[in-house]
Amino acid sequence: MGRKTRRWLLALGLLGSLTAHAGSPVWAIHGDHNTVYLAGSVHLLKADDSSLPQAFDHAYKGSKALVMELAIDKVDPMEAASWMMENGMLKEGATLRATIGEERYRRVSKEAERLGVPMEAADMLQPWALGLQLIEMQYVQLGFDPQKGVEQQLQHKAQADGKPISGLETMDEQLGVLQGMSYPDQARFLDMVVTEMHDVESETQSVVSAWRTGDATKLAALLSDEYKSFPALYRLLVSDRNKRWVPQIEKLLHGNQDYFVVVGALHLVGDAGLLELMRRDGFKPETLN
Repeated sequence: MGRKTRRWLLALGLLGSLTAHAGSPVWAIHGDHNTVYLAGSVHLLKADDSSLPQAFDHAYKGSKALVMELAIDKVDPMEAASWMMENGMLKEGATLRATIGEERYRRVSKEAERLGVPMEAADMLQPWALGLQLIEMQYVQLGFDPQKGVEQQLQHKAQADGKPISGLETMDEQLGVLQGMSYPDQARFLDMVVTEMHDVESETQSVVSAWRTGDATKLAALLSDEYKSFPALYRLLVSDRNKRWVPQIEKLLHGNQDYFVVVGALHLVGDAGLLELMRRDGFKPETLN
């Protein structure tokens, strides 16, 4: 997975975050009586590179509750697996080969075999579901650990501290994002994954490095080309979800306690990003060091 796929996956929270020019991955947004800290996340980190930037600690200590895209502490793994079985499968009688075409199927089969995914099972999956499975296995093979990701670290800390955790969307809403794509767009997504997968480690490290140093300019440059390259995917993964989240975040700003909100990278940048949408509503995000 190379530049294009990796950048789009930032929106799913599989990678990355965005920061301001001051070298911090966290923003502070002030309401009348409280503060909401808004940060991007890296859902997968390597065990030897899993420490969080100092601003995360400041925001966590300064908040009374943690808000993530999905309240992962409340997700039942069996329920999630059941959802994927029900919603990630092709309709009876359909096959992946027929859905994505023979040439693409051969390329997908080669990568699946390399990663240990049996095509007998893969042939029943919708293209988006297989794409996510291949991505996950590629990252695991490279040594990235979801248990070392930002959300997982914050979840464990919040549970130990008795700090409440809530989500901006439900499991159905999050897992169903890619399901909403047409089959041609799903095939295009799968094709991107297979085509660019072998660049994943170096490209991911580049993103993580920019995240740690708060290099907004670099991250914005990495992402900007993809805004126009795949508009259907951008709308589903980013702009539609941002529109649903803004009212929820702004509602927090009318409260009396401080919150720490953690989301993925593409949700913060650009004209349709959370920061810009909130600026339009009169809020003034400030970087937190």
